[in-house]
This record gives sequence, structure tokens and C-alpha cells, in this order.
Amino acid sequence: MADVSIRALKNGPYEVTGGAKVTDQKRNEYTGQGDPIYLCRCGQSANKPFCDGSHKIHNFSDAVTARDLPAPEPKP
Repeated sequence: MADVSIRALKNGPYEVTGGAKVTDQKRNEYTGQGDPIYLCRCGQSANKPFCDGSHKIHNFSDAVTARDLPAPEPKP
């Protein structure tokens, strides 16, 4: 089984590779998923959670750069 990888594309969606499956809040799987899967990052897709290219029409701009994240807060 391949490792799942998520990549934030410049000014575009998340690209998910490695055989991940997307489910709704009741754990029902969306049918017809391929590999890779493209998930909306701009919030404008009419086909959420999947990307439909709306980021281009709405001029979504976010050139993501990887960085070190702070340590998570300990849970009580």
C-alpha cells in the first residue's frame, strides 16, 4: 500500500495521492474517486470537498511554503 501524500498546489487545490478515500461526516465514501484527488482550498467550489477549478475564476492566491510548526498544546 502506498503512502498517502497531500500537497498544497500554488494558488490551487490540495493534491492527494496514494489511494486516500474521502468520506462525509457519516463515513459514507464519495464514489468515483481517482488518484490523485484534488480537494478545494479556496472555499468557492460548487463540488465541495472536491476542486472544480473555481479558484481560477475567483483569483485565489496562496503560494504555500512549508515551515516548521509550533509544538501542539498538551491535552488536559
